[in-house]
Amino acid sequence: MSKKIVAIFLTLLIFSSAAFAQDENENKKSAVANPESVAPKPDIADGKYGNFAANTFDFWKPKSKKPTALVVYIHGGGLSSGDKSKISANQINKMLEARLAVMSINYRLTPEAVFPQHYMDAARAIQYARYHAKDFNIDPSRVGATGSSAGGMTALWLGFHDDLADKNNADPISRESTRLRVLAVSSAQTTLVPEIVTKYVGVLATQYGSYSNGKMFGLKKEEMTSPKALQLYKEISPLTYLTKDDPPVWAFYSVTNKPLTAESTTSDAIHHPGFGTILKEEMDKLKIECKIRHKDDGQNVTGDMVNFLSKYLK
Repeated sequence: MSKKIVAIFLTLLIFSSAAFAQDENENKKSAVANPESVAPKPDIADGKYGNFAANTFDFWKPKSKKPTALVVYIHGGGLSSGDKSKISANQINKMLEARLAVMSINYRLTPEAVFPQHYMDAARAIQYARYHAKDFNIDPSRVGATGSSAGGMTALWLGFHDDLADKNNADPISRESTRLRVLAVSSAQTTLVPEIVTKYVGVLATQYGSYSNGKMFGLKKEEMTSPKALQLYKEISPLTYLTKDDPPVWAFYSVTNKPLTAESTTSDAIHHPGFGTILKEEMDKLKIECKIRHKDDGQNVTGDMVNFLSKYLK
């Protein structure tokens, strides 16, 4: 190797090292300037709540001698991707400040799981937390849930569904309640019934990959217009189960609250505030509080969410 090439290489190496160090320093400065952007170390990391490899959770305890309320976070990803680490560090910190314990869960994903197995894993996590309430220092009567996208849909489904507790089960965890006191979700789908989605959002939403490919139901794409698929769309939809005894909902949508256009993507469509519109209409009929937020309303999102959770988890 010539001296000239060596000199160039060393110059690039020094420049790269300096740039890396600068990036590291900037990240450290950002963390110091905004400590809420850094998640605290969980009190329990990769705990197990079920028999499947994916049945893991992280758990954060607020500083409190008395049992606190619990918020269970369910990640998004179309039921086929995502991870419990996706929970916002800011949300964790704000909830802990409000003396809310936080449990972020993983669950089986498509294609390993098909509906309703994703939902049943999340239900199991709630039951596990209740069964271990004393160890976790939580009040089992004060449990809420939050989640993003498909995780929010899962939270809503569990919140509206009848209690899944199996009182005669030999497993004591399965005998615990799955009912929730409050829900706070982000970009959540409230129904997947095609005619309702088309009316309130647009046909583009039905073209989203995990919506239309059939994998979450264990069906082929060409089967997704069959009577069986249409029934499954109804069964997977939270609004199917909404009744007057269900918990209040806070919902935020990160997409502009405007009709879809030719430039809109399927991702825009599947996360559109139209899903919140139909939710609020139905909850208003039952006189259950439903607060819908969206990208352009100019309000603080995380603070408002935590205040809503705290209001119902006192």
